[in-house]
Amino acid sequence: MTHVRLAPFPAKRSRWLLAAPVVVTAALVPTLIAATSNAAVKPADTAKSVTSASHQPRSADPSTASLIHRLDSVPVAKRPTIVLVHGAWADTSSWDGEMKILMAAGYQVRAIGNPVEGLTTDAETVADFLKSIHGPIVLVGHSYGGAVITNAATGNPNVKALVYVDAAAPAPGETNGSLSGADSILNKDTPSQLFTDVPIPNAPAGVEDLYLNEDIFVHHFANDLPVAEAEQLWASQRGASTAAFDTPSQTAAWKTIPSWYFISTGDQIITPSSELSMAHRAHSHITLFQGGSHLTLISHPNAVTATIASAIGSVS
Repeated sequence: MTHVRLAPFPAKRSRWLLAAPVVVTAALVPTLIAATSNAAVKPADTAKSVTSASHQPRSADPSTASLIHRLDSVPVAKRPTIVLVHGAWADTSSWDGEMKILMAAGYQVRAIGNPVEGLTTDAETVADFLKSIHGPIVLVGHSYGGAVITNAATGNPNVKALVYVDAAAPAPGETNGSLSGADSILNKDTPSQLFTDVPIPNAPAGVEDLYLNEDIFVHHFANDLPVAEAEQLWASQRGASTAAFDTPSQTAAWKTIPSWYFISTGDQIITPSSELSMAHRAHSHITLFQGGSHLTLISHPNAVTATIASAIGSVS
């Protein structure tokens, strides 16, 4: 059984980790998704789908002040370094909101560039960076970055917690591209509707860079952001190599490292049902966020930071 949090960041540190859990089984996941698709969750909405319902309906993101207060309560000597890994069609600026809060609370934070060239080499790049950090690490990945941290953390004893934010968490042999979910827009539209493909000089045959087309980016990738902001992000997106999505994962760090999973019910790129399946498999601590998009880390950084803070609490 997996603990699923529907509540906002709890008010007291003693309730920091797995506070007021809603306990569900895998068989009840579809019902839970349906119950949490509205703007707010009412107790009656979930009463029929949970075996134990002690929760607080989520009504607003936690405030920046409350998050800083919680984070600041961790003794300096016990604070981990937070390493943030972005996903495809994005860059390190995806994490600006989370970094602002974590750094205001006095944490060492690093948002590092993800090459998005191929899962094996991307993970090696991140793994090499992690070796430069002394002390405990909370490793966070968004989207394709989740597949990267799943491989990069393996064998590094300093990585104490993994946090998946609307992300993929593959098992060995699985590819990132196979984990979007049957209802993902990536599996509904044709490649020409989804992407503009651009050749990569000296790349192996069949390997090219993909850019999301404007309609897909604005209305399915960043669908809870203001259109003007979504269009600016579309215009500044980085290309993502097809090898990043086609390369099989080699290891699964979530088998040995505790993990947290932030899932947006409005994600149309990696579907909530796919993420819930991966989260259950990893025995993750799950936070379901009502609404959002694949870019909830940009639209609701406080909510995402609350999940990161829960992982920090476990390390400390």
